[in-house]
Amino acid sequence: MNNRSVIVIFAPTACGKTALARELFGKSSLSCFKGLGEVVSADSQAVYKGMNIGTAKPDEKELLDIPHHLIDVVAPDVQFGVGDFLERADDCCEQILKRNHYPIVAGGTGFYIRNFLMGLPVTPISNGEIRDALKLRIEKEGNLALYAELKEKDPCSAKKINVHDAYRIVRALEVLYASGKPLSSYALPSTLRSTFRFLPIILVRDRDDLYNRINERVDRMFLLGLAEEVARLKDAGLTKDSPGMKAIGYSEFFMPELTSIDQIKERIKKNSRRYAKRQYTFMRDIPGAVTFHAEDKDGILAYLQRSV
Repeated sequence: MNNRSVIVIFAPTACGKTALARELFGKSSLSCFKGLGEVVSADSQAVYKGMNIGTAKPDEKELLDIPHHLIDVVAPDVQFGVGDFLERADDCCEQILKRNHYPIVAGGTGFYIRNFLMGLPVTPISNGEIRDALKLRIEKEGNLALYAELKEKDPCSAKKINVHDAYRIVRALEVLYASGKPLSSYALPSTLRSTFRFLPIILVRDRDDLYNRINERVDRMFLLGLAEEVARLKDAGLTKDSPGMKAIGYSEFFMPELTSIDQIKERIKKNSRRYAKRQYTFMRDIPGAVTFHAEDKDGILAYLQRSV
């Protein structure tokens, strides 16, 4: 435990990341790593309080089996960006290592994980005047108008940004107008950070299997009360423009063209499947990353035994 190893597990939604962490590192595990791991969530929506069902947060039993960090961090009306994640994740890993445990950074937000592994690109400092003007425009003109502008002027950045993500749309346009260069031209570093000794693992499943798991998870969310959870969040004053409400599983409840729960459910399934397909794009060419089938627990265990 003196080599500062940090295990990083990336996989799309519903692939089985939490189950893997528990099976290998939980207190109920039968492996040699039993009770020696703590999860640092790399889920951009699990950071939000009150959003439990739609983000598939670990339940009480899972939390007792293996500690989780970076869930329920901020209110859903607060923006939590990749810089916030990187700072807090680094701190969590340091604290876990001090306890002689293994940090397991696990999640499906490829944008978070790639930056955690490689570091942030050096981009121009914020320009408050330009940013405020863009914020005013997005309030008046809406996300679609500014997203179309970004798509025309920086299509590479637009491909990586959800049309509902006002914060990142504004930031990309701010960089463009402040520096004269598109955000996509500011490349991430090409090597892993030296902060920790990273062990990146990418989990995969057959497409049909993954899509079935996604559909089943969405059905289960509605049985657990997703619609009621969203209603409570709306009653608390959250709107479609609140950062937390832009996530898949929540944003669909604000789409006026969806007039029934069944339509909302099917759109969530569709959006989740599409998102799963895109998630892997952020994990291309990660130095040292190894890929395993999500069910290959023995192979992953053997790899970790050799590597940590």
